[in-house]
Amino acid sequence: MPAFYKVLGYKFVLAVTRRAVSKPQPRPVVYVGNDSSRQLCRSIAHFGLKNILVVTDKPLVALGLVDIAVQALAEHGVATHIYDGILPDPTLSVVEAGLAALKQQHCDGVLAFGGGSSMDSAKVIALAAANDMSIVDCIGFNKAKKPTLPLFVIPTTAGTGSEVTLAAILSDDETHAKMPVVDFKLIPSAAALDPVIMKGLPPHITAATGMDALTHAIESYIGQWSTEETSQYGRAATKLIFDNLQTAYENGDDLAAREAMALGSYYAGLAFTQAMVGYVHAVSHQLGAHYNVPHGLGNAMVLPHMLELLKGAAAGKLAELAVYSGIGTESEPESALAQKLIDRVWELNAAIGIPKTTDVIQEQDIDAIVEAALKEGNGYPVPRFIEKSECEALVRGLRSV
Repeated sequence: MPAFYKVLGYKFVLAVTRRAVSKPQPRPVVYVGNDSSRQLCRSIAHFGLKNILVVTDKPLVALGLVDIAVQALAEHGVATHIYDGILPDPTLSVVEAGLAALKQQHCDGVLAFGGGSSMDSAKVIALAAANDMSIVDCIGFNKAKKPTLPLFVIPTTAGTGSEVTLAAILSDDETHAKMPVVDFKLIPSAAALDPVIMKGLPPHITAATGMDALTHAIESYIGQWSTEETSQYGRAATKLIFDNLQTAYENGDDLAAREAMALGSYYAGLAFTQAMVGYVHAVSHQLGAHYNVPHGLGNAMVLPHMLELLKGAAAGKLAELAVYSGIGTESEPESALAQKLIDRVWELNAAIGIPKTTDVIQEQDIDAIVEAALKEGNGYPVPRFIEKSECEALVRGLRSV
């Protein structure tokens, strides 16, 4: 890990990000709807590319989903090489192996096909390749001078919003600590939000990734960096997810619900790219680092607990989300509306199988989890700072006894 990151950590990244997010941001061309992935593959051929590295994982290859993109590219004269070594919370070595595959096959572009792990990996591979850098040298803010190789994404989950964000998160091979790569160059050229690709997603993944997107929407909305634009996206994402996640969970073949969830994830990505996230992510990252809890599941479990803690400071904005989402009316007190919004999160979690607590948290780890969560979270534009005792009580509340 670079020395500056060890010393300055998230506060450095966030301080620089704060200065940058006020500037106009690039956004990908987005194709939406049934078989939009094929439209994206046609557009890749327009760039004159001849050999694409497809960054994905083995389960998606085994299901035959990747074949859709490979065949569509072949129809337009574009060859492909599949790198399917991506794992959840990809480590530096996993992504370095993808970079080596790209170089060995002389690929001139990158297509991510998968969830947040595949997209984050593809972003950094494309950045490192274009700049003749190692993966570890990309860690930090704006480390590269040149744009990425042509970069395209087909998300298979509706959750991370990585198709539109300026960041990628990798993990240290030994410590599993999260390390960000932050650069506007990471925003892909084009993306396809294809509900047909997503309809085979298992219910538990639909649930966790959907709540990940909801966390992005709500945390960006209640934070101190929210703007009129990010708030519009946050409200839209929150309502779309409340209205469609349970349907997508219960009936994965419902393409209308799948498309709505994909849009909700995309809007939430637009929101938190500028307005950032908060303490939910800070705690969830520690559950991932200590116990390999998947990021979406960690966010899903932590979200209602954290909103209960912050509801005093964030009551006004939570009330706005409640009214916009049809959970309450403007005639009701802010505090009541805020609680209705939080209760809706609890209810949605229960309906889609997200547990209130987990048995993985060990008593001897709580101090380290709290310390790391506060170090990270206090650098975010949160509604208010929380005390160590409050964070400790929250982590204990997550622990199954």
